[in-house]
Amino acid sequence: MAGPIGLRQRLAGRRALVNGYCMMPGAFSGEVYARQGFDVVTLDLQHGLIEYADAVRMLQALTACDVVPMVRVPWLDPAIIMKVLDAGALGVTCPMIGTAEQADRLVRYVRYPPRGERSLGPIRAGLIHGPGYAAAAAESVSAMAMIETAEGVENVEAIAAVPGLTGIYIGPGDLSLSLGRPARLDAFDPVVDRAVERILAACRARGLIAGIFAPTPARADELVRRGFTFVTLNTDVKALETQARQWVDEYRTLESR
Repeated sequence: MAGPIGLRQRLAGRRALVNGYCMMPGAFSGEVYARQGFDVVTLDLQHGLIEYADAVRMLQALTACDVVPMVRVPWLDPAIIMKVLDAGALGVTCPMIGTAEQADRLVRYVRYPPRGERSLGPIRAGLIHGPGYAAAAAESVSAMAMIETAEGVENVEAIAAVPGLTGIYIGPGDLSLSLGRPARLDAFDPVVDRAVERILAACRARGLIAGIFAPTPARADELVRRGFTFVTLNTDVKALETQARQWVDEYRTLESR
C-alpha cells in the first residue's frame, strides 16, 4: 500500500515547495490558509499561539486540504514530537539544532525502530493514512533540522550527514543574531550570506531538502533560484495584518476626498 504524500514525494519533479506558517490557533483559519495554493502548511508551536489541542483540530482541517501538514515543535522534546506525529503531522521542523548528536536525536524521535525510538501508537495518523502508515513512515514523515546558530553552521556538514534526516531549514533571523549581525530577511549581511551558502552546499552534497523563510514572493523566488527547495512564504499573521491594513488605508484615502 502506498504511503501518504510527504515532502519528498511532493517535491518529486518540482523545483521547490511553498510552505505557509500558521501561527494563529483555529481550525477554520488554518483551513482557509491551506486552501490558498500552498504545497505545505506548518503549524507553528514554537513562536505561534497554537497549543497541542489547537494543533489536533487544525490538523483535522488540513487533512481535507491538498497540503503536506507539518508542525514546528517548540524544542527538541520527544514527547511533543511523537504526539504531533501521532496526531497526523507528516513531519516536524525542530529549532536550534547545533550538533550532529542533536540532529540524530531528532531523527530517532521521528523514526520508528530500528533506526529510531518513536513509540508505535499512531492513533490519528494510522486512521487517516491507513494500515500501511507505520511501514511507510520512514519515507513519508519528514525530519527537518533548523540551523540558526553559529554552532550549527560550524557543524553543518556533520549534521547533514546524519542518516534519516530529511532536510535543513535555516532560521535567518536567529542565525544573523548568533553571528553578531543585524537580523535582516530581505537581504543578508555578507557574513550571514557565507553561512547560508555553506548550509546550502551541505544540503546539496547530501541530497537534503534546503528550507528557509522568505518575507515576500520576490525574496522567495530569489532564494529558490539560489538553490533552496523549500521556502516559507511569510505567515498567516502577516497575511491578515497586511491585507487588513491595505483595506483600511484604501478606505481612508477614499474617505478623505
